[in-house]
Amino acid sequence: MLKIGILNLQGAVSEHYDMAKKAVENLKADIKVESVRYAKDVATCDGVIISGGESTVIGKLLHERGIDKVIKENEIPVFGTCAGMVLLSKKTDFDQPLMGLMDIEVKRNTYGRQKDSFEAQIEILGQKYLGVFIRAPAIKSYYKSKADIEVLSEYDGEIIAIKQGHNIATSFHPELTQDTLIHEYFIKEVMKTKN
Repeated sequence: MLKIGILNLQGAVSEHYDMAKKAVENLKADIKVESVRYAKDVATCDGVIISGGESTVIGKLLHERGIDKVIKENEIPVFGTCAGMVLLSKKTDFDQPLMGLMDIEVKRNTYGRQKDSFEAQIEILGQKYLGVFIRAPAIKSYYKSKADIEVLSEYDGEIIAIKQGHNIATSFHPELTQDTLIHEYFIKEVMKTKN
């Protein structure tokens, strides 16, 4: 049985857990969804979701607990939302621990502070989708020479969703909607790694 781990360090963890469970049900897949906090738990996962929150705090914990090392060594696919996008990047506009799993550079707080949070209709994976942006980052640049990078969505001239290999990063919070589209997409990517 495949296992999707929801990294329980900070942020909208329960919302991601609920959405992943719903996505698994929709896909009628034999997949377990579990909250994980330590490297030994993450090592048993086939895919990991990193929620929004404070990227510096999450990054520090990822490094201190050796979670980043386990993810890299086991090549576990990661879906990062908001702070998760920052952590997946190779570079950002702040000195902080990063996982560097995706060949992207991220600008933190592209859309302003908490009070500037908003919702907007976006298009992703060929469908209309409600993007929930909270102190959201965006991709400043990515390595266009990398054949495995695919821009999934843009909004107002900014890249807000990107995929590299089986890793996915979004600026916005799909866990705060009722739409399981992106969680299902990530779970399908995880399933591909096991075929």
